[in-house]
Amino acid sequence: MAPWVFIFLVPAITMKSFAEEKKQGTLELLLTKPITLLQLILGKYLGVLVLIVFSLLPTLLYIYTVQQLGNPIGNIDLGATFGAYVGIFCVAAVYAAVGIFTSAISNNQIVAFLLAIIICFILYYGFEGIAEISDLAIRNFGIKYHYNTISNGVIDSRNILYFGSVAALFLFFTKLTITQK
Repeated sequence: MAPWVFIFLVPAITMKSFAEEKKQGTLELLLTKPITLLQLILGKYLGVLVLIVFSLLPTLLYIYTVQQLGNPIGNIDLGATFGAYVGIFCVAAVYAAVGIFTSAISNNQIVAFLLAIIICFILYYGFEGIAEISDLAIRNFGIKYHYNTISNGVIDSRNILYFGSVAALFLFFTKLTITQK
């Protein structure tokens, strides 16, 4: 359920990052500061990631509660739980990169929000849907496949590399978009 909630939450957080800067005319001011464009993009991106981590912290109370109320006490699969947290953070990292990108390509924050939702939905469920219609191995390109693997407690470097690559790709697209304007 968390990836579906994050499809709306993360774009809502990122929709103002560059769209509002361009709309108010402060992006040019930011670009004249003694920081590189990559530092600006990564600063906004890491700010969103910190906010996402803070939104996940209260849910740790659920783990403690389930562990204490289980019969016997401590009857919880902590490996799968830890994997689910790593997986949802990776999904949120990709969604944040997509949201930063859509905010950079649009002057309107609502348009950036809607574009981010559409792209995140396609990345999460689009490849899975295409794979169900046709028997192609395209399922491996979608977020859902990699998230399900990690959330089962199997933290494989291929999955982490996938999430890191997709996030880096969208951050690179963001840099290209801002340099062309």
